[in-house]
Amino acid sequence: MTLTRRGFTAGIAAGLAAPYIIGHARAQGGGTIKIGMCAPITGPAAEAGKYATGGAKLAVEAINKAGGILGKQIELIIEDDQTTNPGIVLAFSKLAANPEIVGFLGSIRSTQVHAMAPDVMKLGKPVMFGGTDPNLTKLGNPWLFRFRPNDSYSGRVIAEYGVKTLGKKKWAVLHSTDAFGTAGGKALTEALGPLGATVAIDQGYANQSQDFTPVVLAIKQSGADILGSYFTFENDLGIFARQLRQLGVNIPWVGSPSIVNVTALKLAGPALYGTYGVADYAEESSDASKAFGKTYRDAFKVAPDNQSSWPFDAINVLALAIKNAGSTDPQKIREAILAIKKYPGAEGEYNFDKNGDGLHGYNIVKNDKGNIVFDKHIEFDN
Repeated sequence: MTLTRRGFTAGIAAGLAAPYIIGHARAQGGGTIKIGMCAPITGPAAEAGKYATGGAKLAVEAINKAGGILGKQIELIIEDDQTTNPGIVLAFSKLAANPEIVGFLGSIRSTQVHAMAPDVMKLGKPVMFGGTDPNLTKLGNPWLFRFRPNDSYSGRVIAEYGVKTLGKKKWAVLHSTDAFGTAGGKALTEALGPLGATVAIDQGYANQSQDFTPVVLAIKQSGADILGSYFTFENDLGIFARQLRQLGVNIPWVGSPSIVNVTALKLAGPALYGTYGVADYAEESSDASKAFGKTYRDAFKVAPDNQSSWPFDAINVLALAIKNAGSTDPQKIREAILAIKKYPGAEGEYNFDKNGDGLHGYNIVKNDKGNIVFDKHIEFDN
């Protein structure tokens, strides 16, 4: 069954330019439909947290201005996940204790989603998340729904672009040693083999490293002619990028989506000029992406990135599922989410599969002296 959003879209479009607020107003019928969100208000990802909550609030305000859902307004309740695994477990427990919350937004960081997954299973309510570790939707947890493409796709796109377009076959694979980085590095390595490419060095690093000099020197000495990377935190990427250039390494670099996040671009500056990235959100990739970009810029006076686009989509899809289900019953919402097909979101076209993955492709973009330029979109059937 395919669910469309024709009427729903019209309402959203009508409210897109509204100022961002958390919805507290009461609609006809009394009460609100409550959605909980875990976000990094403090910690090393606090800057990214502003983008995440901004995207979610834009969606809430637009839906509420258009009349809400089931005759009620949406109320967004945010808890600080402190950018840590224990922090998100605590934040989710606080939200889960409120029986009126019907659905949740988790983290963009896979390691945090893994940490909260057991409690999500126990609670039995839908949780939207942005982490890209492919294993997250293979845990047998029916309540997890992903709003970014997983890294089985990013690894294939990075490998194909580096080998077929850039013509490079001797790779340095750099990744964090957490769940996200380990899975991403593995996906990239596995994708390189069938393309006739080799891995000169597979290099892991610890999150929140202050000095990447040994890592850069190892890459330099490996003789690699291209770098593929999976960075969890934008501040790590910024430090590494500057040290990479300072030590004279200028090989082509194709990175996971963090390489084009606004925070990373600010921190690294010219050190990221000329690099490539796989980007789940690329403003010029579709009409829906362009519309979200304009809305976000109008509201916040800065460009959006995937930190803000996936929460925007998650709120809209969750609201659409509740509307189509005609209920806030968890099982009915779950079934309605899985039935959504061809939904044009900011991140791309959502077609949910049985595992809860909504997106199945990536965009390739280039950093042209600080401007992120869309190249092409690569979609996979599986």
